[in-house]
Amino acid sequence: MSEPDRKDPQEQAARRRQEDEELAQRMAGIDRKLLVLSGKGGVGKSTVAANLAAALALAGKRVGLLDVDMHGPSISNIMNLAGHQFGAGPEGTIRPIALAENLLVVSLGPLLKDRSDAVIWRGPMKYNVIRQFLKDVEWGELDFLVVDSPPGTGDEPLSIAQMIGRNAAGLIVTTPQDVAIADVRRSVSFCRQVNLPVAGIIENMSGQICPHCGGHIEPFKSGGGEKLAEEMDVPFLGRIPLEPKIVESGDLGRPFVQAFADSPAAAAFAAAIAPLTEPGENAPERSLQGPAGGELVAIPTAGGRLCPHFGHCEKFALVQVDRERKQVGQTTWLNPPVHEPGALPRFLHDQGAKVIIAGGMGQKARTLFEEKGIQVVVGAPAEPAEEVARAYLEGRLELGENTCDH
Repeated sequence: MSEPDRKDPQEQAARRRQEDEELAQRMAGIDRKLLVLSGKGGVGKSTVAANLAAALALAGKRVGLLDVDMHGPSISNIMNLAGHQFGAGPEGTIRPIALAENLLVVSLGPLLKDRSDAVIWRGPMKYNVIRQFLKDVEWGELDFLVVDSPPGTGDEPLSIAQMIGRNAAGLIVTTPQDVAIADVRRSVSFCRQVNLPVAGIIENMSGQICPHCGGHIEPFKSGGGEKLAEEMDVPFLGRIPLEPKIVESGDLGRPFVQAFADSPAAAAFAAAIAPLTEPGENAPERSLQGPAGGELVAIPTAGGRLCPHFGHCEKFALVQVDRERKQVGQTTWLNPPVHEPGALPRFLHDQGAKVIIAGGMGQKARTLFEEKGIQVVVGAPAEPAEEVARAYLEGRLELGENTCDH
């Protein structure tokens, strides 16, 4: 039996840095990313994702549609990917399925041998597949990447939020009933915990257009999504009425906005994407960037002061500093992501942080930050965040013992 493969940790770290750079370069070619989320299944999330992507393409935008619902890749059926194959690009890259000149699609569906095959994967396997879809697919220059995530706030949405980089926002789908609203509310909280701006909420299956008289009826009530948007202080993008032809078009493998372009529901989809395609207050927010000639310094805090243990802080202060002018600029307060190994380095790297100043940090965590190109300063005192940043900038920050040196 051969000797087990023991790779050099330095080689592994170098390869990981190279892969991170490749991922960042790939994502840099995409102007906006929309993560379609819902805390509850059965709200028509995949239907909304597919029709939003198709509506954006019809509006002349260059669009990619990525399905990361590993256990239920519905996009494959809605977009009729049966019989389509991914192409092989140079150096092991993947060419997506082109359904139109400006609409590219990737889903796990075409890779399954049979439609009845079950995907039985644990979290790390799903993470690696999502990373490959983002890094190795030749998306090219896109205006939008629409990502259809599975229901809930588990591995897939968290992985996407951590890897997709800047200019990303969550688009949340709900139905009007209270039972759905209660679960979908958690999706808004999820976005805030991982620092993902919310582009807005869409209320799906909101009333129905009577096929006989053309009037509006409400078999399941309406307005719950709008009330949730008001309660959570996020944009409300509109209501999509319950339309039997949406089900019909999905079964036929053709997006509804293409098959029934003149219908009220198609008009509702067009109205929903309008705030996303025009700059304004409802456009997806951008991730933080440092000032010209400056950088962002991250400081874990509790009660506004530096927190000794960075992994258990209440909020991160991202302080803009200008080294040349010795000036401290704006401070932005962010909720940390769900704590897991490697989450904080990815999170702060995606925000553009170049330095993290902490009271203490273990060697493994320091290595992970340094692999992301983030300088680590430890042993800092529990002072107000802006004062810590100012002292660091002016070269008078007094460093003591690393409280996590163990």
